[in-house]
Amino acid sequence: MQSAMHLYIHAAWITVGIVWAVAAITVKRTVRMEPRSSRIGHILTMAIALTLLFSSRLRIGPLVWRAFPPSGIPAVVGLALTIGGIVFAIWARFYLGGNWSSMVTLKQDHTFIRTGPYAIVRHPIYAGLLLALFGTAIELGEFGGFLGVILAFAAWLAKARIEESFLRLQFGGAYVQYSQQVKTLIPFVL
Repeated sequence: MQSAMHLYIHAAWITVGIVWAVAAITVKRTVRMEPRSSRIGHILTMAIALTLLFSSRLRIGPLVWRAFPPSGIPAVVGLALTIGGIVFAIWARFYLGGNWSSMVTLKQDHTFIRTGPYAIVRHPIYAGLLLALFGTAIELGEFGGFLGVILAFAAWLAKARIEESFLRLQFGGAYVQYSQQVKTLIPFVL
C-alpha cells in the first residue's frame, strides 16, 4: 500500500511541475528583482530540502530513522496532505497570474491581490507547497524528510520576508494593513 501511495505522491509533484511550466508562459515583464545573493541562498537551501525528501543520496545515519512505524494510515494521511497542499498552491498560482515569478520580483503593472487564497495567507503558494512537503514527509516516514520540510519552511519564510519588503515599497500602507490582517504562511498562527 505504501509503494502505491509513494507513486501517487510522485505523480502529484510531477503535476505541479507541469502546471508551473505551462503557467510560466503568462508572466509579466520584471521591473525589479531580488539580489543574486538571496536567490543563491534560497536555491541551495531548497535543493538540500528537496534532496532529503525525494532522493536516496542523503538517506544515511539518523536521517533514515523512522518517525513512526510504517503503516497504511500515515501513507494515506501523507497523500491527502500532499494533494491538499498541491491543490491550494495551484489555486494560488492561477490566482496570482502574471505577477508570479520563481524569484522575488516586481512585475510591470504588478497588482495587489488580497482575495481567494491570498485572503487566507499572504503567501499561499509557499503555504500549499509546505503542506504538500509535510504530507510527503509523513508518507516517507523518515526523520530526513521532516528535516527537509523544516529547511523548506526556513527558506520560504526568508523569501517571503524579502517579497514583503518589495510589496511594502510598491503598495505602502495598503500592504502594511493587509499584513496585519492576514498571516504569512499558517492561517491564524504565523
